[in-house]
Amino acid sequence: MRRIIASLDIGTNTIKLIVGEFIKNRLNILCTSEIASKGIKKGLVYDKEELIPVLKETFHKAEEMLGIPVNEVVLTLPAYDTETQISEGASTITNEDHVVTHQDLIRAMHAASYNKIGDSEELISILPIAFKVDNEIIKNPINMIGHKLVVKAVLVTASKSNVNEFLKILDRIGIKVIDIVTTSLADYACFRSKDFDAKIGAVINIGEETTTVSIFNKGILTRSEVIELGGANIDNDIAYIYKITKKDARLLKEHIGLACSEMARIEEKSTLTDRLGEEVIINQKDLSDIIESRLREILELAKKQINLLTKREIEYIMITGGTSEMSDFHNLIDKVFTKPHILGKIDIVGARNNKFSATIGTIKYYNGRLKLKNKEYSTFNLDELEILSGTHKKVSINENSILGKLFGYFFDS
Repeated sequence: MRRIIASLDIGTNTIKLIVGEFIKNRLNILCTSEIASKGIKKGLVYDKEELIPVLKETFHKAEEMLGIPVNEVVLTLPAYDTETQISEGASTITNEDHVVTHQDLIRAMHAASYNKIGDSEELISILPIAFKVDNEIIKNPINMIGHKLVVKAVLVTASKSNVNEFLKILDRIGIKVIDIVTTSLADYACFRSKDFDAKIGAVINIGEETTTVSIFNKGILTRSEVIELGGANIDNDIAYIYKITKKDARLLKEHIGLACSEMARIEEKSTLTDRLGEEVIINQKDLSDIIESRLREILELAKKQINLLTKREIEYIMITGGTSEMSDFHNLIDKVFTKPHILGKIDIVGARNNKFSATIGTIKYYNGRLKLKNKEYSTFNLDELEILSGTHKKVSINENSILGKLFGYFFDS
């Protein structure tokens, strides 16, 4: 079966739907649908009646590209109210040969979460830390011989009310959510490496209205926190100082602004009309000073938050999110961080932008869960896969179109 997974990230700035397929463990993008958000504020729903039409448009755009509808997704949720706790569960190996199977593993993981989740919480993920078969501690228990499997794991939970709000809205438009991943887990999965899996580190995602700071200990999420500042605050600063619209401020930020003002040029200018109808000339140096000031504040707060979330020595800092795509951002983080730091870079055709890190990471994370459970899955059924593959597909040409008239000219009798 083809392993095709769809992930949905309902962000404050845009809604992103990506459909990807794994071929020889390599992710290939089949479709990227991105629509400007409505009804979302700081990653949470504030007006579902505004949000629903935009969600429908996002899925419709994907269907137009693929030729078939996307009805199942893995949902990415913001890291608000994310909690982690260490737990332990056990499973008796009951098969005749006492060989540990994936089913035994799943039973042990379920046991680890039994009666551990509060009424206001929703279990998002169970992250195995260590396994023990009888008295032997082992990294991978599958196919081991024994009578009892014990798993030590981290339980990741989120606010049940936030989760249910998104689930109800998606159910209303006929979309089935097969799993949920928080942005913290997704960002790590996007850039995961053997090196990261052996170290203690932090992941910082600077989004539109929030910045998420997450701590990982050898690949396991231990803590996360959301700072309510992001790229939109830069737009607000520019708009306020120059008395221009937020739309114009955003365009200035994206097209001539630099994250680090050292390389900015006074000669690089843009002329706009402010809200009073007066002409205003904005040079790159002054603009970049404003941008750098706010970005420094966000990064310094993130650095402080890392120190509050863990007392252990941080060995790497990964920085991602749409705001990290700004020109000269790498120069700014060199000035702010002394610890080893890495600016994320997504090198997948169809999604080469850090704004897709959570969406891409969600697909990779869910693929890892399928491997752990030894399960096969595809967003599309066999009939839909035939259509997607082009089997029996016919090209429809409108007879009134230019191409249709050319066909008629050459081939009509």
